[in-house]
Amino acid sequence: MTKTALTLVVALALAGCASKPAPPAWKSNAADALKGYSDAYLKGNTSIAESEFARARSEIASTGRPDLVALAELVRCASRVASLEYDDCPGFAKLAQDATAGERAYADYLGGRWQGLDASLLPEQHQAVVRSSAGAATGVLAAIRDPLSRMVAAGALMQVGRIGPADIALATETASGQGWRRPLLMWLGVALERARAAGDTAEADRLQRRISLVTP
Repeated sequence: MTKTALTLVVALALAGCASKPAPPAWKSNAADALKGYSDAYLKGNTSIAESEFARARSEIASTGRPDLVALAELVRCASRVASLEYDDCPGFAKLAQDATAGERAYADYLGGRWQGLDASLLPEQHQAVVRSSAGAATGVLAAIRDPLSRMVAAGALMQVGRIGPADIALATETASGQGWRRPLLMWLGVALERARAAGDTAEADRLQRRISLVTP
């Protein structure tokens, strides 16, 4: 998973074995739907996102390959983690026994189950996140060039309690730069809580103005 977006990585995974003949239609259909899902979800368009994901899952399920469906479920789970919305990734859990070792490791990473996690099974950029020590992840996060992967890593760090002030600021501005309303509101909320806890009224007011602007 080293390409420019998690959804595009999945698209490559689905089409990666294609030879010179044109790939089956389900591959391009699924890739388009997954990209549509990610875009809509991060922008806060929930109904469109769910419709696109259902379309993608249906296309992939036509292959009868649980490992590919599991990969799509991980896209959905990762988008939630990027937005600080945590759950047990139930869609993946139903397929875990037929998923690959790498997929199960990634699910553990997203779920905050880092104890005993084999980082070598993770996408390269996330390996460094797991291996970083608590409080020393800021440089690792900034080194992740793909915005969505960076947001996923930030959400994972938040879940395990390794997030620092600079990481929160970076995640906030990454979401802002991409126009991703859903994660931006969540990360602004985190920053607002910290400002209030520190008694920084001016910063809290500034953040509240941003939240009001972003809120639909």
